[in-house]
Amino acid sequence: LKEAVLSEEICVAQKTLESSSADIGPFYGLPSKVKDLLRQFRGIETLYEWQHDCLMLESLQQRKNLIYSLPTSGGKTLVAEILILQELLCRQKNVLMILPYVAIVQEKVWIQGLSSFGIELGFLIEEYAGSKGRFPPIKRRRKKSLYIATIEKGHALVNSLIETERIDDLGLVVVDELHMLGEGSRGATLEITLAKILYTSKNTQIIGMSATLNNVGDLQKFLQAEYYTNNFRPVELKEYVKIRDTIYAVDSKAENGFTFSRLLNFKYSSNLEKADPDHIIALVTEVIPKYSCLIFCPTKKNCENVASMVCKYLKKEFRAHREKEKQDLIKNLKSIGNGSVCPVLKQTIPFGIAYHHSGLTNDERKSIEEAYSAGVLCLLACTATLAAGVNLPARRVILRAPYVASDFLKKNQYKQMIGRAGRAGIDSAGESILIVQEKDKHLVILTKLLVNTLTGYQTALLFSKLFPITYGLWNDTLKLLQIAVTHEEVDSFMRGTLLGVQQQLLSKEKSLSEIIKGGLENLIEKGLLIGRISEKDNSKFTLTITPLGKATYKGSIDLAYCNLLYRDLKKGLEGLVLESNLHLLYLATPYEMTSHCSPDWMIYLRQFNQLSAAEQKVADIVGVPESFITRKASGQAIKKNVDSAVVNRLYLSFVLYGLLKETNIWSVSEKFNMSRGYVQNLINSAASFASCVLHFCEELEEFWVYKALLTELTKQLTYCVKTELIPLMEVAGVLEARAKQLYNAGYKTLAHLANANPETLVKAIEHLSRRQAKQIVSSAKMLLSEKAEALQEEVEELLKVPADIP
Repeated sequence: LKEAVLSEEICVAQKTLESSSADIGPFYGLPSKVKDLLRQFRGIETLYEWQHDCLMLESLQQRKNLIYSLPTSGGKTLVAEILILQELLCRQKNVLMILPYVAIVQEKVWIQGLSSFGIELGFLIEEYAGSKGRFPPIKRRRKKSLYIATIEKGHALVNSLIETERIDDLGLVVVDELHMLGEGSRGATLEITLAKILYTSKNTQIIGMSATLNNVGDLQKFLQAEYYTNNFRPVELKEYVKIRDTIYAVDSKAENGFTFSRLLNFKYSSNLEKADPDHIIALVTEVIPKYSCLIFCPTKKNCENVASMVCKYLKKEFRAHREKEKQDLIKNLKSIGNGSVCPVLKQTIPFGIAYHHSGLTNDERKSIEEAYSAGVLCLLACTATLAAGVNLPARRVILRAPYVASDFLKKNQYKQMIGRAGRAGIDSAGESILIVQEKDKHLVILTKLLVNTLTGYQTALLFSKLFPITYGLWNDTLKLLQIAVTHEEVDSFMRGTLLGVQQQLLSKEKSLSEIIKGGLENLIEKGLLIGRISEKDNSKFTLTITPLGKATYKGSIDLAYCNLLYRDLKKGLEGLVLESNLHLLYLATPYEMTSHCSPDWMIYLRQFNQLSAAEQKVADIVGVPESFITRKASGQAIKKNVDSAVVNRLYLSFVLYGLLKETNIWSVSEKFNMSRGYVQNLINSAASFASCVLHFCEELEEFWVYKALLTELTKQLTYCVKTELIPLMEVAGVLEARAKQLYNAGYKTLAHLANANPETLVKAIEHLSRRQAKQIVSSAKMLLSEKAEALQEEVEELLKVPADIP
């Protein structure tokens, strides 16, 4: 009966959306059940005025593309979600949501309860991040899918839909953090993805949102979009700058951006003044432990130092605040690290303080985030990545210095960081304090970093990252244009990119045609295209993509490494050692990580000596003889020239080999004397690269043997746990420590979790909140439903009567 009512409401909503009536149904053209679910899962009773105005825009009613920009915490995401639900339920089209980082994709799938919406409203959620995601996605007859993807995976997904002529199945593409268009090679990937959608589909709507956007006119031209902006912020944010012992309020009306606010009047002893010249302890103790606080530091080491320094000078009373829960957190971290806890965290957590950066393992990071969200931890010292990543708000945000690593802070980075202060529904107020040293004072004032009417280079105007040309994206463009291409077609496509819009600004010396010609010649040189460009008439040429070119873009392989990967895989065929997976791991070790690796030669030799004779043969095959490792370890001179990239890559594959055998990051990082964060990053990158190499091999018949081997290896690298835990690890939000708890409590399969009672789960699993239990159950239900749906589609496809029976 419930389903019948919902189905009827969706039919009404569909008709309403199709008509141009001013009345758009029960809830913005959606069934009233959506409104009930927002109340139930998010506690949202009514929309903000700007959200209502934005959803009622004439341009949205006409399905035009839209860019909208509001301060962080203004409620941008809810507008996008309502548009997504309209597309999935009423227009019955699939939707792609592109987010900048793997962590945010996982948070969107897991924390924000989208699985619960999917189960209640009958659509599927598919994660495209790291090594996850099917290409092309399953074509479903009944339910529609919301693909939640990182920039790179979103690009690969769009490629596969174009190739299978299914791009029109995609009704809507939502891009969060649209300013990422100006960020290096990832910006170039995002630009080419959006350009392809614009070029190949007239029916796909694009919605872009960001807290910080400059030169919006260029973006509007590129995306053929309307623009909406509003300065609304539900919680007032007060911005301050601290120079020496004076705090200034940021004031956009003041000539230099500041008005005098107050002198610090803390009584510091000379010892404390020496240890804490920036008065961080004074600024922190004004808010903690009652409220939460974030300190953004330029480097990882600085995060740990600040956390240690603060807790050294805090009073004993801080230890008493939620003492048992803090002890539980340390116990939990200890079980994650197989008995080891980071000494800094062991020292800081009893005071409610921790650090948060990429040096933590996934499990550690998740535990710290959960403890902070629950108020067990009240202060995090973190790097800038947290600002663009997970949603961890605070009453007060302190910026330790106007730097990210050694680069001076850009406006969008500053806005992202301070945007964490005072989030709606959590705090009634928010404050940000930027600490500036005397030597940087002129920089802050000169660039007017903090004034609303920002000018100057620090405002980071958004420019196309296709120039200087990122050649890795050219073969995609060519495949998109149906293999045989003319100069006019390539030209027409490139004119539709942001580079095409900004070409005059970016290159005074070369025309767009010359830039294109240079890019194509480079691809012919690399063996990715066949064809000849006429010297006299550029428009007279036809190009064909080679099998290597096709494999390169299908696998999303960086052009710098495609020929090298082909040679390595070819060489591997001559004598692939299959006694263990070491040889295969070497082929799946990411090339780009070799330059950051400095082997410890004694460890290298020790690990080599522990290998079997067949495994030692792998080293010889790839070009690292035993004599070379022995000489290096004993400090002798090396006469023979050995490729250092190969040596480093083999060393990293030893680390991965150790990880797959032990499935414990802590013990492997100790064994190789590497930080556990580096080891975590290595395994994540290897899982992703293994998935890319698999798609590369699928396109080249000669590499058929690698397909089955790499499919299994990708799964092992993705989860890096004992085989029995893999089904549980597929559930969004379940990492190794949680999977072990669930398995030991008798929840051994996906079906066990999907049918679990959240209340029973809370009682059975230590440190599991009711909210997390509900999320685990709804994520498992969604995954089970998605798998069942895929099998059902397969059955129907098999039973379908062919249309061309003789």
